[in-house]
Amino acid sequence: MDTAAPNETPPRKAKLKPNAKRTALLGAMFLMATSAIGPGFITQTTVFTVQLGAAFAFAILVSILVDIAVQLNVWRIIGVSGLRAQVLGNKVLPGAGWLLAALVFIGGLVFNIGNIAGTGLGMNAMFGLDPKIGGAVSAVVAVLVFLSKRAGLALDRIVVMLGAVMILLMLYVAIVAAPPVGEALKNTVLPAEVNFLTITTLIGGTVGGYITYAGAHRLLDSGTTGTGHVKEITRVSLLGIIVTGIMRVLLFLAILGVVSSGVALTGSNLAADAFLAAAGEIGLRMFGIVFWAAALTSVIGAAYTSVSFVTTPATKDRTRSLITVAFILFCLAVYLLAGQAPQTLLVFAGAFNGLILPLGFGILLYAAWRRRDLLQGYEYPKWLLGIGVLAWLLTLFLGWNSLSGLAALWQ
Repeated sequence: MDTAAPNETPPRKAKLKPNAKRTALLGAMFLMATSAIGPGFITQTTVFTVQLGAAFAFAILVSILVDIAVQLNVWRIIGVSGLRAQVLGNKVLPGAGWLLAALVFIGGLVFNIGNIAGTGLGMNAMFGLDPKIGGAVSAVVAVLVFLSKRAGLALDRIVVMLGAVMILLMLYVAIVAAPPVGEALKNTVLPAEVNFLTITTLIGGTVGGYITYAGAHRLLDSGTTGTGHVKEITRVSLLGIIVTGIMRVLLFLAILGVVSSGVALTGSNLAADAFLAAAGEIGLRMFGIVFWAAALTSVIGAAYTSVSFVTTPATKDRTRSLITVAFILFCLAVYLLAGQAPQTLLVFAGAFNGLILPLGFGILLYAAWRRRDLLQGYEYPKWLLGIGVLAWLLTLFLGWNSLSGLAALWQ
């Protein structure tokens, strides 16, 4: 682990060449999107669509709107300052950066056990492979990405490729399932039922924890920082949000089409049953690919982002890669020994996610509001700060729910 304190301002690395920079920006977009669309999100979306039907469209819309408010601010603040979230944290309030780094690292570590378990389930659906073997093979794939001589380029390419595969397969299943698009559109603005718990659960699982910073931290590695790149930072963050939104909507429509056709999804793996009902045996294989791709990109995203919180740009690339490999192998070892992601740990990780979001996001918003010196004198747009504050207030509610969950766990 790097010993440099997160409140230090490390030397900047040389900027990437134009082609490598474009690839890195594309990778940052898809890293954010694929980190948000993990195995947990797929499972949640399926369960909630079965429960609420077309009315779940409203929850999808709200989660996307909150995502826009959070990510536009996070990317803008981190991108303009050129500093990682934990560095900003310690400059705003000494020690806050260390706390944020610890929460992100611990939460990412535990969630990655679940992500590796997800890759095993995906391979099981694809090939009938034992989940433990599938998880081990997938972890090795992730390790090879970071052991590559050009690990950053390998990371960008694999998340873009897998993200594109996920979108195409979900689009196919969504078309084949023939969902009631008109009813979904109506419920987007006039929902037949509003389930606030569903909305908060969805937001916490798609915006919280390491997910908040995955794309923005990758953006720093591309050299796209400073006030001169505000337009580019905004454009890339918006495109990333659009990609995330498309993936969420397509998955929802695919499941809705099956539910609306009258098929009763009652098995232990509702998402797999939905793909099977929509497209037969090939649909089940497609589910395996989508689930595996979602889990593998989440393994990579969680590892990359978590390690970025305990290293600095001054850390040698090889050192950072080895720390990331150790991170993944530790998660794999826990999964293989436990046989599954330990549920108690996952509950704690979920609670950490709920705490990370208001803490980290609040620090960034304060820097934008009162610390122009940290943003190179940039005058932060009031409208952007305003929607950020509204989203932050919602994250406080999520954080309170997380604390309640932790208290219940201790009883």
